[in-house]
Amino acid sequence: MTMGRNRTHLKIAAVVEFASLAVLLINLATLHYPAVASLTGPIHGCAYLVAILSVLRDPMKRGTTIVLALIPGAGAALALRQLASANEEPTAAARA
Repeated sequence: MTMGRNRTHLKIAAVVEFASLAVLLINLATLHYPAVASLTGPIHGCAYLVAILSVLRDPMKRGTTIVLALIPGAGAALALRQLASANEEPTAAARA
């Protein structure tokens, strides 16, 4: 029996966190407009914090999931992947 946990906030935070980091790095490598950094930096920071808080509130979290969530840029996606695999583990054990 899978736990149908709704992780919409974490999914959105993962996409926004990754996309905003990509925008920041592309801006840094090319034109380096301060306005882009001023707008995108706080968006990235908020998405990063939402991702961490979403992982901390998830009942299926583990210590490694929290550590993964702390990685800027890709941590939310990695944590989301680990949480999804944690949901699948009980079903695999139930089949055996």
